[in-house]
Amino acid sequence: MSDDRARTGIAGLDTILCGGLPRDRIYLVDGDPGVGKTTVALQFLLSGAERGERGLYITLSESESEVRQIASSHGWSIDEVALFELSALEQQMRIESQNSIFRPSDVELTETTRAVLGFVDKVRPDRVVFDSLSELRLLAQSPLRYRREVLNLKQYFSGKRSTVLLLDDRTSEPGDMQLQSLAHGVISMQQLAPDYGGDRRRLRIAKLRGAAFVGGYHDFAIRRGGIEVYPRLVAADHHVPYERGAVSSGVTALDSMLGGGLTRGTSTLLMGPAGAGKSIIASLYAVAAARRGERAIILAFDELRRTTIERADALGMDMSTHVAAGRIVVQQVDPAELSPGELGHILCKQVESHGATFLVVDSLNGYMQAMPAEKYLYVQLHELLTYFGQRGVTTVMTLAQHGISGGSGPAEVSYIADCVLLVRYFEVGGRVRKAISVIKKRTGVHEDTIRELTVDSRGVTIGDPLVDFRGVLTTAPEFHGDRTRLDGR
Repeated sequence: MSDDRARTGIAGLDTILCGGLPRDRIYLVDGDPGVGKTTVALQFLLSGAERGERGLYITLSESESEVRQIASSHGWSIDEVALFELSALEQQMRIESQNSIFRPSDVELTETTRAVLGFVDKVRPDRVVFDSLSELRLLAQSPLRYRREVLNLKQYFSGKRSTVLLLDDRTSEPGDMQLQSLAHGVISMQQLAPDYGGDRRRLRIAKLRGAAFVGGYHDFAIRRGGIEVYPRLVAADHHVPYERGAVSSGVTALDSMLGGGLTRGTSTLLMGPAGAGKSIIASLYAVAAARRGERAIILAFDELRRTTIERADALGMDMSTHVAAGRIVVQQVDPAELSPGELGHILCKQVESHGATFLVVDSLNGYMQAMPAEKYLYVQLHELLTYFGQRGVTTVMTLAQHGISGGSGPAEVSYIADCVLLVRYFEVGGRVRKAISVIKKRTGVHEDTIRELTVDSRGVTIGDPLVDFRGVLTTAPEFHGDRTRLDGR
């Protein structure tokens, strides 16, 4: 990493900033109270301390003990960081007792900023944090004087070889962009409160003069140990050469329907009503991948982890053995507590750090609940699938359709997938049966037959084409074959 960049101490943020913040500049970090600005600032200073750089934290709104308590909650010690506490209320009372808020000259610093910058001169820090500018705004009492104070800060640090973070809690008038225009860069942080589930947080680099960065919103979370930022996925940046080939399910008849199997690096959608066998078929592929020595990941949104494993074992797949060996990772996901960015980060880490080559998303219905709004599903899902395709990861997704007969799904996503398998119930002879068919496969030929699907203690069985039936996909077929043969089934 180039020395002209100051690492923030937050890996994901440094990735977004293409290495860190350009040094010797002033940056604005704005966001509502509680969004994590102080945590970002402390990580920034501690990152500098690790590299032998002097850090200074100037707190205008919180006491020194409160700042140390925040650091302690993350397991940090800030003894190596100089800390200057200035009670804005006490300072204001002292200034008002002199019957003057500012010195006579319009270009001189106020008493408040003079006291602060006098301490800066003593420390001569490489990194500085002002927390927060709202206190200066209150003391200034007018937008003109406040802008002048910020300009004084900018002019003071010009040539001081200090990288400065100014924290602001957006207490200015709506539409007031003074700080944004004066700062070299702006990191904007947001906290969103969904109708259900935990708060979602995201940030974006609104401005960074003369330096590259990754635009758009990036999800982040506050954990013990600091902020974790999940950079927005750009699939085009992750291409890795791999060998294309067929991916087998371990069931010859199913592979035959797909023209020899799924194609490595593609995405497959299993659609059908609840209980039709979608999750079982997905598990079948994951176990087959594990048997080949590959690493498979199953994201279980709709059921417990142990349910996924126990069901597969009951069907003779012996999934628990592969899970114990680390060849299959079954991860239960709570969509109400997980942002889309964090989910993508988890998956990318499994692929890049652990060599996963097969992924099951069970189901897309649960995945959609992790979205901030359904309109983002298509773009984010498409980017994820493109990323997996670039890395040679084969993806199988399930989608539960409404009703027992299988109507439309909660969202039309079949066009995103390279291959689509449709599972249906159908009733005949007083029994409920299941049928499976391949609707499309972009990467080669496939059967156009409809076959019976049977799931029992022997595992998954694909029967012969249902040539004696008409209207199987409507769930109420007509039989046109030998009635004797039907009754004997």
